[in-house]
Amino acid sequence: MHTTTDTLATPATPVTPAAVAKTISSSQQQSGLAMHILGAVAFVHLLNDLIQALLPSIYPMLKAEFALSFTQVGLITLTFQCTASLLQPWIGLYTDRRPLPFLLPVGMCFTLAGVLMLSIVSTFPTLLIASGLIGVGSSTFHPEASRVARMASGGRYGFAQSLFQVGGNVGSALGPLLAAAVIVGRGQGNIAWFSLLAVLAIAVLYSVSRWYSGHLASFKPKAGGHVTNLSRNKVMGALAVLALLVFSKYIYMASLSSYYTFYLIDKFHLTIGAAQLYLFLFLAAVAAGTFMGGPIGDRIGRKRVIWISILGAAPFTLLLPYVDLFWTAMLTVIIGFVISSAFSAIVVFAQELVPGKVGMIAGIFFGLMFGVSGIAAAAMGHIADISGIAYVYKICSYLPLLGILTVLLPHIEQAPKK
Repeated sequence: MHTTTDTLATPATPVTPAAVAKTISSSQQQSGLAMHILGAVAFVHLLNDLIQALLPSIYPMLKAEFALSFTQVGLITLTFQCTASLLQPWIGLYTDRRPLPFLLPVGMCFTLAGVLMLSIVSTFPTLLIASGLIGVGSSTFHPEASRVARMASGGRYGFAQSLFQVGGNVGSALGPLLAAAVIVGRGQGNIAWFSLLAVLAIAVLYSVSRWYSGHLASFKPKAGGHVTNLSRNKVMGALAVLALLVFSKYIYMASLSSYYTFYLIDKFHLTIGAAQLYLFLFLAAVAAGTFMGGPIGDRIGRKRVIWISILGAAPFTLLLPYVDLFWTAMLTVIIGFVISSAFSAIVVFAQELVPGKVGMIAGIFFGLMFGVSGIAAAAMGHIADISGIAYVYKICSYLPLLGILTVLLPHIEQAPKK
């Protein structure tokens, strides 16, 4: 009894300046660690998407060396995008139930094999296999890296998803520049230099996987975000609307990322190198828009960002097929900036709709992004063979009008942060 009384009577530990300083220091270390991990996965996303950007960047070279038609160029994109898309939802769903932290570096080994194979292939079927291996690497990277970014976000999900996504967009922008400097005009064998980037990515991902493994238990309860009060039918309807918005966004984006250089060469008679510089401007604008979309969504609400970014691009896409080279460059920069801000907002919105399924949702929407882009690229290649590349941009210009579907999304978000 005496011991119990003493225990109850013991005053709380005084809050001394030293104790406060220690608490602040510990908090800063943990916050720094989270930002370190966010920076690491964003950096690897840069490397991953830089490698992926090799394919469309060297299409003109491959078309000439292998005597490919536009349809075959589209099939290369389709092969990569399908292998990247079909596995992602299943990998995300499986790792929601049984996390596999070291899947990240293992998946990047497939990308390494694909790059090395791409540098030595001599036939069209082996070219498809090489692009498929790069796609398999992508299918393991995106759902798991997106989960790590959310774990390390400290609750700022939009910011974390944007930082992660902008790494990929910067890589996509740098890809054409490095391809022009290292590969175009120097031969297919120089693609092998990009295997060094894959090796670097494997090393960084091994470190990330160790952090992921050590922090998995403490972050698991927070993975789902806040719970919504929507019925299953309303959730499924909202996910269908988000899927249609991804459909409209990425079909149009595929027309630019896969065929923009061909369009500029055909309509304005630019050289391959000059056309790739214009592609870089577009991709740089995409990176900037992606980074802005997440933090803005955290502040004003993701539904508003989705609404503005897709429907807001429509006036510019409708003008694009009818302007000169200067305004083509200006409009594609505006389109890239505006329309790219939607994806981070769409992914986080979907994750809030389905709490506890972060990996599955990331896999579905990244997979949908790749799948839609691949099918669209193949279809547009066939249309370009029949009716010309300029016709592709005329019919695709109406797609952002589907942004009007955003009005059907439910209001699930908490009050915007001031």
